[in-house]
Amino acid sequence: MPRAVREQQMMDAAVRTFGQRGYRAASMDEIAELAGVSKPLVYLYLNSKEELFTACIRREATALMEAVRASVEPGLPADRQLWAGLRGFFTHTAENPEGWAVLHQQARAQGEPFVSEVGALREEIVAFVTGLIAAAAREAHHDPALPDRDVAGLAQALVGAAEALAGWANVTPGVSAKEAAATLMNFSWAGLENLMHGHGWQPKGG
Repeated sequence: MPRAVREQQMMDAAVRTFGQRGYRAASMDEIAELAGVSKPLVYLYLNSKEELFTACIRREATALMEAVRASVEPGLPADRQLWAGLRGFFTHTAENPEGWAVLHQQARAQGEPFVSEVGALREEIVAFVTGLIAAAAREAHHDPALPDRDVAGLAQALVGAAEALAGWANVTPGVSAKEAAATLMNFSWAGLENLMHGHGWQPKGG
């Protein structure tokens, strides 16, 4: 079997084990057994548990970002692009619950260097969403109507909400990716649309 194929088998087993049992509880013996290889072979290919976990984070992060990007068709109206991106995000996290657990729960709970690996993914997603929101503002006003700081803050809020909602959807029976995406779209788009047309909320009395 080619080395690349065997490595992917090991990483598949590792993602499943890390996602279900957690980084600290997972053992290289379990991963090797699930992959159908010897433990020395896992160490030969992937060196250590830490390096294996890092490789899993990078692979799952790349797959998630590719899924989101592939779901968005350039040229569509801004709301359709955001809807497509959210559906791509929730579809991927629903179809890969162990991978999402590795990214959203396990990596963040283990400290460095794993937090930085996940942080790089989050920055990429936030940048992507920032571009969509900025494009929506230009579409509504034919010029950048929202200040950069507002756009950046909205992107952070939207990504944070998506992360939390994906975690909830994955453990709540009967919640589909489409329903999760619709929930967040209904929650966010009405507010975004108002902002883009200059109708921001203000507290009474200042």
